[in-house]
Amino acid sequence: MLRFRPLTTSDQDQLWHWLHVALWDPPPAALRPVEVLRSPGVRIYAEAWGRPSDVGVVAQVSGIDAGACWLRLLPAGTGLASVDADTPQLGIALEPAFQHQGHGRPLLREALDAAARTGYRQVSLTVHPENPARHLYARCGFVEVERRNGYALMVARVA
Repeated sequence: MLRFRPLTTSDQDQLWHWLHVALWDPPPAALRPVEVLRSPGVRIYAEAWGRPSDVGVVAQVSGIDAGACWLRLLPAGTGLASVDADTPQLGIALEPAFQHQGHGRPLLREALDAAARTGYRQVSLTVHPENPARHLYARCGFVEVERRNGYALMVARVA
């Protein structure tokens, strides 16, 4: 059974792991070295989780944390998915054991609903054009608005 709970400050270590999982590269590439999380352009999405503007949801399958979807509002121009100072940037990851089982769409929808309840009007993300998840994003209302550094910048209205 799939349930959701808020992503809290006590999830900080797990959030670092999920951020690492979220950094998708096309096969046959393996996960990037964990040191990538020290990069300023990466760590901005997870460090010091629990700011007032942070929104996150953890998916639990039969009581096990299966993954998370989180949104962080950053200053305009900060982050690859930056649109403006009012649009949070989204990250999403499912543990490999829970991928390809239909959990991604409900997890993403729950996070987008949480963003709307928080008062956000839209959400942005970037995705590698070869990542099959781009189809999930499109089904959940994301539209590609441009290409940045080889990634698709997608935006979804939530309010």
